[in-house]
Formats: sequence, structure tokens, C-alpha cells
Amino acid sequence: MPPIAAPSLDIIGIGNAIVDVLSRADDAFLEAHDLPKGGMRLVGAEDAERLYAEMGPGIESSGGSGANTCSVAAMLGARVGFLGKVADDQLGRVFAHDIRAAGVTFPTAPLPAATAPTARCLILVTPDGQRTMNTFLGACVHFSAADVDEALIAAAKVTYLEGYLFDPPAAQAAFRAAHRAGRQVAITLSDPFCVQRHRQAFRKFVREEADILFANEAEICALYETDGFGQAAALVRGDVALAALTRSAQGSVVVTEAAMHPVPAKPTTVVDTTGAGDAYAAGFLAALTRGLTLPECGRWGSVAAAAVIAQFGARPQGIMQGDLRALVGAP
Repeated sequence: MPPIAAPSLDIIGIGNAIVDVLSRADDAFLEAHDLPKGGMRLVGAEDAERLYAEMGPGIESSGGSGANTCSVAAMLGARVGFLGKVADDQLGRVFAHDIRAAGVTFPTAPLPAATAPTARCLILVTPDGQRTMNTFLGACVHFSAADVDEALIAAAKVTYLEGYLFDPPAAQAAFRAAHRAGRQVAITLSDPFCVQRHRQAFRKFVREEADILFANEAEICALYETDGFGQAAALVRGDVALAALTRSAQGSVVVTEAAMHPVPAKPTTVVDTTGAGDAYAAGFLAALTRGLTLPECGRWGSVAAAAVIAQFGARPQGIMQGDLRALVGAP
């Protein structure tokens, strides 16, 4: 067997390529439209158009959980690639421009616009900063095994998967390519409702395929069917080598079989929680692929998340790459 080449990327992300439309709303609006606060639901084209028409003024920005993580990790100095499907339409071109401008390699060929439009996520942000997401997947569902760039995956230290995409054949092709190359596979659970629907499949993936797990408190408790964070954290130790579990204002806990490392949150004023977990994963992985200690990886994650939740939108706005690196103390 030929020797494994040294990695030329730190992180390769695979996820839904989505353009976010963010708008402010109150709890009454959510209740009137039967939208579970803080959750994510998939909507069809007609429902998306109806909700968009009834929303307040919106701000458009490139999004998608995995793409957010990749963009922030690149801002922190990591060498990053991303695989995801957009259409050859206006929003698709905006998405491709934005992620490449962030310094991320994005080689996936666009889908013909007549097949399906680029995905969009309608995000309603309440006064407490909580976000409620309504996602029309559009072109995303056409991401296939043919779009999996195995050479790029083999070139990355870590392949990072969205929980929304862990099961399709394309994702399976990706993590198998990563393991063949001797690389690590990381997954984020993405959403507690998604975990509840696919709990056993997630448990199997975490035990058998994942090297690194990211989850917030609600997601990890949903995975292990418990209301107690401590119990869930204890259970995950037996399933995966490394887990980074976020707890909002209570910070995070980095879990290995041998130890648990509590990491405090970085104090900030919460404006919008959209992208907080994505940014935490970005900071953590950017530090991990530099070879930093696990508590330091958690600190990078906390700093990146604090930068995101202090503004509107899922990626740091008005913060240049050098500024974000300075916040974490990176050279």
C-alpha cells in the first residue's frame, strides 16, 4: 500500500449549501404559524413562498451549517474546502462567491437552474435572540456521490459532516474515503428534532464511523433519551473518542474517554444565536488541526461563537480574518 500523503487541507466540510433570509419576529408570529421556537423544519416550495411573503423585511446571507463552519474556520487561518450543491442561479452564484471569498475551496459543479433552485432558509429571530429555521432544500437534494471529491477528502485532516446529511449515499462515500486515507471524521448533530427522528441511525454512526462529535445540550440529551446533561455526557464517552458539547451561557464540555474538560463561555451580548454551534465547531476544529490542547480548542470555539452571536447572521460581519484570529490569540 502506498504511503499516505501529508494533508494539504485541515478541514473539508460537506453540507447543505443554503442562502439564509433572516427576519425579526415575535413569539406571537411563531404561534400564529405553528412554528416550534428554536427548531428547524423542512418546507416545500409553496410553504416557503407563503412564509416569505408574511415575514418582515429580511437580510440575505450565505448560510448552511457546514458552510458556516467552513467559512469561520478559514477566517481563523485553517485550510478549508467545502462540498455542497447550489443551482446555476443568482442565489447560487452569491453562495459560491461568498464561500470562496472567505478563503474556502469550493469545487462542486452547480446544478442547472431549471432542475431546482438554490436552497434557502427562512430564519425568524425573536427578541431573545433565538432563531427558528424553515428550510427549503432545493438544489441540495441533488448532491450525489458523483459530487464527492475523494481526492480533496483524502487531502484533509478532518472531514466534517452536517447531521442533516449523515445518512445519504454521498455522505457515506465521503466518510469511507476519509477513513481509507487515514483521516478523521467529525459530525455535528445539527438539530434535536432531526436526532429524535433518526436516533438509532445516529447512535450507530457515532459509535462506528465518527471520531469527533459536536452537539448542544438538547441534541446530546435527545441522542441518549435523557433529560440530564451529565448522564448524556457520561454515555457519549463510551461511543466516540472525542465529543465537544455546548451548553449556551454555561460554556461547553470537551469529553474524552479519559477526561472531561469544562470550558467557560466568552461573555457577550446576545443578538442572534443563528450559527453559534457552527462557529464553535469552526473554532474547535481550527485549533485541533493546529495541534492545540483540548481545553484550548474549546476556548477557540467559545470565542468564535461569541463573535457570531453578538451580531445578526451566522457568519461574523464586519470582522476581518486578522481580527477574528486576534480574538483567539492566533499568530
